[in-house]
Amino acid sequence: MASTITLKRRINSIRNTRQITKAMELVSASKMRRAQDAARLSRDYREAAYALLARLNTIKEVEQHPLFAVRPVKNKLYIIVTSSSGLAGAYNPNIFKLLTAAVRVDQSNHVKSHVITIGSKGAQFARRVAGLELVAAYGDFGDNPTENDIRPILNTIVSKHADKEVDEVHLLYTQFKSNISQVATDLSLLPAHLVDSGEAIAPDSVVFNFEPDVETVISQVATRLIEVQIWQGLLESKASEHSMRMLAMKNATDNANELIGDYTLEYNTARQAAITQELAEISGGVEALKD
Repeated sequence: MASTITLKRRINSIRNTRQITKAMELVSASKMRRAQDAARLSRDYREAAYALLARLNTIKEVEQHPLFAVRPVKNKLYIIVTSSSGLAGAYNPNIFKLLTAAVRVDQSNHVKSHVITIGSKGAQFARRVAGLELVAAYGDFGDNPTENDIRPILNTIVSKHADKEVDEVHLLYTQFKSNISQVATDLSLLPAHLVDSGEAIAPDSVVFNFEPDVETVISQVATRLIEVQIWQGLLESKASEHSMRMLAMKNATDNANELIGDYTLEYNTARQAAITQELAEISGGVEALKD
């Protein structure tokens, strides 16, 4: 059994750790609520962009546009969204597993893999993956990513796909389902896909007149849709990160409480044993004096 001094130091150390984990839990809970609201509100905007693109299904020029061009896949580009700090449970490992599995499939199909990372954890991991080329690394964009944050990534993937440097672009992010459910998701960005809403579009509801021309409108709509997908992926990932960190810190706080209880019981037992031993020694000394 450890000494009472050692046990007391352990209890104090765990209490200090508990204060930190509790504070981080409260901070993550506050950030999570704001991030959830941002992710949910922007979903309507994303669906509106999908609906607009779906109206272009009947236009033949869509199939001829470079962003919609489907060609044999020789190079794939992945955009992964991770955090710049740890202590978020399985948030980063889930994305790393998804990326690793995709790279293995690419290698088996003789496809070269490239990656753009968002968050320092992703860049650190990508450098250690064999057969994966790191194209660019971006830091954490914070809870409110802006157009200026996304635009360099958007320009990079559009230009690389148009120049045939990459044939497919995928976004790996964590989709927020609920406070206890977050799913690592592989979303295909390029070639751009026409989204089938499942609803028939009446001929008279389709706009046939375009200004300045059909190609320009299609290009702008497709580019904006890709931008919306990246932006929504960042918001979903941020909400997931805060949610998973809050849950991880809550579990750490609960574990600290259990350890404090166990060590306190062990401390009291050791202290009682020491007191009992001291009383026995005193009693023995008194009896020795009487003799």
